Amino acid sequence: MRPTVHQARMDPMTNDHTNDPTRPAAEGHEGPADENARVDATAAAAHPLDAAAAAHAVEGGPDARIAELEAERDALKDKLLRALADVENVRRRAEREVSDARTYAKTNFARDMLNVADNVRRALESVGDARDGMEGAAKTLVEGIELTERDLLNTLERHGVKKLDPVGEKFDPNLHQAMFEVPNPDVPNGTVVQVVQTGYVIGERCLRPAMVGVSKGGPKAANGEG
Repeated sequence: MRPTVHQARMDPMTNDHTNDPTRPAAEGHEGPADENARVDATAAAAHPLDAAAAAHAVEGGPDARIAELEAERDALKDKLLRALADVENVRRRAEREVSDARTYAKTNFARDMLNVADNVRRALESVGDARDGMEGAAKTLVEGIELTERDLLNTLERHGVKKLDPVGEKFDPNLHQAMFEVPNPDVPNGTVVQVVQTGYVIGERCLRPAMVGVSKGGPKAANGEG
């Protein structure tokens, strides 16, 4: 039997031989294996993290990959909890600011109304003991002024403005303004014993401090009273 001879065919255009199985592929032409390798390299370059994770999984085994995923999960959970806490803090701060705006937006108006309340109180104090002998229109007028004062104070209180009544309390520089000292050995030193001008608070803030007289010369305040 004669051996099979593969004859090369000459390409008349390029003077090159074709259909020669023993001849390597021409330059610029890739075989299937070369093309697959090039695709794998391109995919690895496009997704370096995935490629690195896959390589790590192969090197460390499934346990290492599970540990890595759990660590990533814990980190994401921590970030989520922190973000939720930040959102809650922002919400509470916004609510507090809205509440303060509602409470204290009328501060200037309320402070001006205190002058009206002071004038009404002075009018009643000017009557003094003469009220006992009043009859008719004069008595009705005084009663009307008293009613006006009560309504004014009730209206202020409905809007968060409250009158201070510090007599007998320990002097508080945040709420009181000391005008003078009164020697009094019967009450603890630094106790408010007299109010010269009424003080008011709005919400938790001092709208106007009470002008007061403070005791002097008495026993020291008990522990826990400041």
